[in-house]
Amino acid sequence: MKTAEKIILNETLSILLKELAEECQEALKLILQLQVKGLSSEQIASILSELAVSTVHLHAHTAGLQDLINDEIERL
Repeated sequence: MKTAEKIILNETLSILLKELAEECQEALKLILQLQVKGLSSEQIASILSELAVSTVHLHAHTAGLQDLINDEIERL
């Protein structure tokens, strides 16, 4: 039986994935807040504003991510 080796991801990819996970959690939190009944227009506007910022961050965190992932797959 082959012993499993510990795979260490590229440091840049690891950092980007951690940041992406954090921003995904933030976006999900905001989406869930929008599902609360009885929110005022001001509350909805505030949540949507935060969600807009979160989507910009998500877009920034995913720029070039596919290339890094592909590079990592090739390295493995």
